[in-house]
Amino acid sequence: MFRYVPMFGIAISFMDYNLFKGIGESEWVGLKYYKIFFENRDALVIIKNTVLLGLYKLAFGFPAPIVLALLLNELRSAIYKRFVQSVSYLPHFLSTVVVSSMIVMLLSPSTGWINHAIQWLGFPAIHFLQKAEWFRTIYIASEVWQQVGWGSIIYLAAITTIDPQLYDAAKMDGAGRWKQTLHVTLPGISAAIVILFILQIGHILEIGFEKVFLLSNAAIYDTSDIISTYVYRTGILQGGFSYATAIDLFMGVIGLLFVYVSNQISRKLGETSLW
Repeated sequence: MFRYVPMFGIAISFMDYNLFKGIGESEWVGLKYYKIFFENRDALVIIKNTVLLGLYKLAFGFPAPIVLALLLNELRSAIYKRFVQSVSYLPHFLSTVVVSSMIVMLLSPSTGWINHAIQWLGFPAIHFLQKAEWFRTIYIASEVWQQVGWGSIIYLAAITTIDPQLYDAAKMDGAGRWKQTLHVTLPGISAAIVILFILQIGHILEIGFEKVFLLSNAAIYDTSDIISTYVYRTGILQGGFSYATAIDLFMGVIGLLFVYVSNQISRKLGETSLW
């Protein structure tokens, strides 16, 4: 209903769409808006920022839930384990607006706890949200903190399906906890890891609009301006519906290619794939 029915709207990207004329009477212009985007000198910066954020999120955000699940699996106290799980899950249920507000308050140069600690150590306060070089670090760190607990659920569920006899056999062979994790637990959840990795690759270009929009400003556009925020400005604020649709459709096709290529590689290297 919400994914496929509106898909006919991609035709707008090939039209000089007029809101009052509608799709039926708007003039077809072919690849005009795709060419405009690639001839725009800002296109390379926007694509670069989006890809880098996606790659950093994949590099740091994807392994984090796996590590947390492995650590939780090693806990022997059921009460402490449930407490840690609950605490790690909570950030996932906070709205993006709340998380962004927390970040702004923590990083405030005048009232933020982090800058208070920096000043207590004898260093000057840092205007984190006004410096382009800090944006990616702040965004990725907040994403890992917010999603690591929720992402570990699937891996914890996968760990429970591993045959306990495999651990017993490893113990008889003299394997310690680290070797058991390396040779029993990780291979046991490898199928889940590969499937989720392929799906994550398809989302490299799909960086959340809300948090980037709330944390960025004109002073840090060099690193914070991504495809979704650019589409918002050109499509919604400036009324360039055809132009914005062309950009979004192009990025969707690139995401599909990422998934297809990674799935083919996974199929050739192993037995796990999406199709």
